[in-house]
Amino acid sequence: MNKSYHQAKFLLSCPSLKGAPADEGYEVIFAGRSNAGKSSSINTLTLQKKLAKVSRTPGRTQHLVFFELDKDRRLVDLPGYGYAKVPEKVKLQWHRDMSEYFEKRQCLAGAVLVMDSRHPLKPFDQMMLDWCVSINLPTQILLTKADKLKKGAASNALLKVRREVKDHPYVNVQLFSSLKKQGLEDLWNRLDTFFGYVN
Repeated sequence: MNKSYHQAKFLLSCPSLKGAPADEGYEVIFAGRSNAGKSSSINTLTLQKKLAKVSRTPGRTQHLVFFELDKDRRLVDLPGYGYAKVPEKVKLQWHRDMSEYFEKRQCLAGAVLVMDSRHPLKPFDQMMLDWCVSINLPTQILLTKADKLKKGAASNALLKVRREVKDHPYVNVQLFSSLKKQGLEDLWNRLDTFFGYVN
């Protein structure tokens, strides 16, 4: 494991790109429907228990949250807006902000799309994936909570999503479990390529 993941620290939180850090270096976004296990995944990959706040109330994160690995590299926790209780006005603003992020953010180096392995590729997931594919952004799909599925069911979920994305050369799919630390090495290795640690 690259030690910089363990050194991740909270940098800032802002409601839109206007308050974001300077557009330089490398940024990797984490996106997922509320309750998909996004915050837990960030905590697991950084080997920290409380870096990203895990909320019992889905849809609680309504800001862009930046975590610094070093002066050139950041993880970005995007708001989880696949949740019905978020007001329509907020969803529309989020959609505008995300469009701007994908179109204008030069330092965007990769995306981790977090999906519950039991319910992958919902409309929100597909929308995020389409955004990533449209700009050829290297993308890692994490099928989380794999520990909640039997081995055969988990393999089937993985194969199904891989079939769905087979035409997208920059998209990889893996199983992941924060509880069991399953798939952690694979995630670190992929992030290393996003952040330019390896070619």
